[in-house]
Amino acid sequence: MTDTAADPDRGRRPPTPQPANAMEVEEMRRLTLVQLSVLALALGMVTGIGAVVFRDLIGFIHNLMFAGQAVVAYDANQFTAPSRWGPWVILAPVIGGIGVTFLVANFAPEAKGHGVPEVMEAIYYKSGVIRPVVAVVKSLASALAIGSGASVGREGPIIQIGSALGSTLGQVVRMPAGQRIALVAAGAGAGIASTFNTPIGGVMFAIELMLPEVSVETFLPVAIATGAATFVGRWFFGDAPAFEVPPIQALAADPQALIILALFAVLGALTGAAGAGFVRGLHMAEELFDKIQSRYLRHILGMLAVGVLFYTLFRTLGQYYVDGVGYATIQAILLGQTSVFWLLGLLFACKLLATSLSLGSGSSGGIFSPSLFMGATLGGGFAALVNQAGVLPALSVPAFAMVGMGAMVGGATGAVMTAVTMIFEMTLDYSIVMPMIVAVAMAIGVRRFLSRENIYTIKLVNRGRAIPKARHANMFLVHSARDVMDVDTQVLPAETSFDDYVSQPEHKGRLRHVVVTRNGRIWGVIRVNTGLRRGLEQSRTEVTLGDIASRNFTIVREDDVVFDVIRRMWRRNATMAVVVRGTGVPGPEDVLGVISKEHVADSVADSVKIYPQ
Repeated sequence: MTDTAADPDRGRRPPTPQPANAMEVEEMRRLTLVQLSVLALALGMVTGIGAVVFRDLIGFIHNLMFAGQAVVAYDANQFTAPSRWGPWVILAPVIGGIGVTFLVANFAPEAKGHGVPEVMEAIYYKSGVIRPVVAVVKSLASALAIGSGASVGREGPIIQIGSALGSTLGQVVRMPAGQRIALVAAGAGAGIASTFNTPIGGVMFAIELMLPEVSVETFLPVAIATGAATFVGRWFFGDAPAFEVPPIQALAADPQALIILALFAVLGALTGAAGAGFVRGLHMAEELFDKIQSRYLRHILGMLAVGVLFYTLFRTLGQYYVDGVGYATIQAILLGQTSVFWLLGLLFACKLLATSLSLGSGSSGGIFSPSLFMGATLGGGFAALVNQAGVLPALSVPAFAMVGMGAMVGGATGAVMTAVTMIFEMTLDYSIVMPMIVAVAMAIGVRRFLSRENIYTIKLVNRGRAIPKARHANMFLVHSARDVMDVDTQVLPAETSFDDYVSQPEHKGRLRHVVVTRNGRIWGVIRVNTGLRRGLEQSRTEVTLGDIASRNFTIVREDDVVFDVIRRMWRRNATMAVVVRGTGVPGPEDVLGVISKEHVADSVADSVKIYPQ
């Protein structure tokens, strides 16, 4: 049956149909999948170019701050040469911090911090709307922070930049909020893919953390944007993986391999505890610095402490180690150049402190790169400690470092599939995938036990913004109307007296749903509290059911899927759906039951009880 055949208002509409509510307006603006895909392609290319410009800007600022040279060329996988400024390099992050505070305070407060929580908030609470200025301010502020030595990553900024570009495109081109959100997620995935040369990881990141629902209409734009951004990134940066790693022997099927796999699981548990410590440590740092009223003073103090820390490491150990993204330290560990237990443990603690000081005091940058750093030092340090004990055959420090990287990212962020796929793409070592899955699973379990919130959601929860920690397929929505309808429904003619109806003793004071008919057609619906008869025993209203029947209803077939029923009720602003059998124009004899908004709510609540809390 078509909508027209079942429409109770048929024949009373003007020649040109007008949208009944906001949902119909959005449906009229909905783009086709081809149009949305074309926009995603353009978004991916622009985001890829944005990632190139962002990385070049970081290089320019870093070279200017540390070497006094106005050049762009910068390899983050190489240790920074001793600064020409000597001990005055301590002030580099302070100067950068002042610039970051100015930009954030005056142009875009959303650019403060690591960016991903702000994107998640825009998706779940702002219909995917992000101010266009955020992309510009985040680029400048984060490049200034990272380039001047703040201990933050570049993935958070490029995620927020890509998301802001996607949101801006979704605002310029009129479309429903759902399609705009898909572009926001596509921009986020494109940003992370172009930055790390990880197209699969970019898609997984968008699916795990950004998209409220996954379907062809949301997955395809994400995949297209991510692929386009990766292509642009490889055009400028080459197709080499983010890190160079030596060949690592795969685990053999023998008892010794089981012991090593068990050690990977232990490492995962330790990393989960470290991830929980990172989540809480960063939160505590933010609370501590917020007690300082002046935003400039708090950031100056935080970045001065970071400068003192990395210069102390330089004077005592020969490298700055914890400045910027820290990829040089990760690369050294993966190549086996840094494998001393005490040094790796010290670097883990220093990076945790430096990142908490940077972000806690108000810097602008991501937590993904610091998580990689801490995971590499923790995993490598764990293997070095076991080797030092000498009770087992020598473990591979690079292998445990890689697994630690994935476990720390997965545990701290909650993006477990993203962690596994991205570390594989960043190293191109497939032999490490199986132990990484074990370690990441242990890490997320321990972290959830110690801290229910991850590094992204804890910030939003403190603002009163709850974010789902899982993606549930609502099985209720695929049921048929007959499975949900209330069959305790009466079909009565419009001429029936309301007073006589509510006075009938068989109602027993309960709520009743009545379908009102007139001239052999369904005319309206009523939801009656029959308990009213107690107050009407001595009075008469002299009205009929037809006088008080609501015309805000729609008609659905018994085989219609509940998802379509809900959309139909929303489009027509209907309080109730009348379920009928057969085809053609329905009559009173075809009524099987009704579905009210209360029935929908009750059925949804019943359907989610199978999911874990």
